[in-house]
Amino acid sequence: MSDRTNFFDKLLAAVESNQSLLYLALDPDPETLPALVSMTAEETQSFVTDLLKRLKSAIDQTADLICACKITLGFYQSLGISGLELLQQILTIIPPHIPVILDAKHCDLNTSTVFAKTVFEDWQVDAVTLSPYAGFDQVAPFLLYPGKTVFVLCATANPSAAIFQEYPTPENPFYLQLVRISQTWGTPEKVGLEVGVMPDMLARIRQAAPERLILVEGDIAEENDLTEKNEIAQLLAAGLSKNGEGLLLPVPPRLLAGKDARQEIEKLRDNINKERLRAIAGSPTCELWLPDVCFLQPEPNRDLILQLYDIGCVVFGDHVQASGATFPYYIDLRKIISIPQIFHQIVSAYADILKDLKFDRIAGIPYGSLPTATGLALRMERPMIFPRKEVKTYGAGKLIEGHFQAGETIVVVDDILISGKSVMEGAGKLKSAGLNVEDIVVLIDHEQGVKDKLQANGYRAHSVLALSEIAQTLYQANRIDSEQFNMLTAEV
Repeated sequence: MSDRTNFFDKLLAAVESNQSLLYLALDPDPETLPALVSMTAEETQSFVTDLLKRLKSAIDQTADLICACKITLGFYQSLGISGLELLQQILTIIPPHIPVILDAKHCDLNTSTVFAKTVFEDWQVDAVTLSPYAGFDQVAPFLLYPGKTVFVLCATANPSAAIFQEYPTPENPFYLQLVRISQTWGTPEKVGLEVGVMPDMLARIRQAAPERLILVEGDIAEENDLTEKNEIAQLLAAGLSKNGEGLLLPVPPRLLAGKDARQEIEKLRDNINKERLRAIAGSPTCELWLPDVCFLQPEPNRDLILQLYDIGCVVFGDHVQASGATFPYYIDLRKIISIPQIFHQIVSAYADILKDLKFDRIAGIPYGSLPTATGLALRMERPMIFPRKEVKTYGAGKLIEGHFQAGETIVVVDDILISGKSVMEGAGKLKSAGLNVEDIVVLIDHEQGVKDKLQANGYRAHSVLALSEIAQTLYQANRIDSEQFNMLTAEV
């Protein structure tokens, strides 16, 4: 099975190269499923073999016309063991550059952790759909996987669902509350929305979630004739983002079943693109979205940076730093410990650096980096100590907390390098106790020559992020304007 890494990057690359917002649904025809009840094991296997051939043919015909493939897990589960084996085979024949969405609508809290591991590690799909009724606790295990995306089911086209979706009133419906809450669970690259084919409802969801990727599900051929230009315009006007993207539409099954399937799908794609161009031309703010094109290049830290910004770790306004200097912004990293999935990503990023270093123990600098040092110690199964910020005047009066032996090598962990004063003071306390300190690892380097300063004092400095990288990513993602970008980079 191919290594599928980053859903969002792969999706944008496929949209760009194939000029398409269409996805291919690789599912059995539901009308054939009832007959399976009376099938023998041999007949079931024959059905599965024939289905694999037909799905492979569909992939071969459309690989350069689509931006993603979607697999509905329930269909394959209904086929029993043969169906799950078929699913595994299908995953091997999908071109590795085409992202795969598993439409599972998973909703069980007790099995979320195990299921997330199965779909993202074992099956290596790129994204999964979830039913969010159990709340954030059920979604959180899926958000721990870097580069993977979750689509939250917020509205379906089933008529009988309206009694729930539009509760308590059509003016303030439950489905819009789901949209609002789900956006607090992760960045647009981590959390998208799944919606049925309903232009009016789709328009309200897009208004409430202007930056989110929306996966439209259902048979468009039944609900809206997407091959008719007026219907294309209606659906795209409702769901497209300001940059003419942010919407994934299914290839209508009836087009696949036709004699000239490829030509019909290509025509549909071209009609959609014409409407996309009209939508962009009619948007007075479309130029603000042009920097998004750069996201076609791999940026391993982009998701983490956007999440840090979205939870309020980067704030603007005059703030006095610990060094006494006043900056027109403030980096507040203490919030990360309250967001488990982000804290997990940060610990992982630190661990990627530490795994290549030689050390006996980890030391956190009080107080900001102590949670991170603790998380690293648990993750890497390495012992931890820390130098006290102030020496106790009671008890044992220790300068260093934790067990250690003189002569051991310590890697120091801190949160941000601004002047380097606090981390060198902490390292100095460790050295005064007979410990060796060679490496200092931080989350953010402020880039004012502090690494050179540390090197001059005998320390190797390593960082997960640089301030200029944070500024560039936030600006390209339209999180900050040019004035705020200049504030962040003025001293770099």
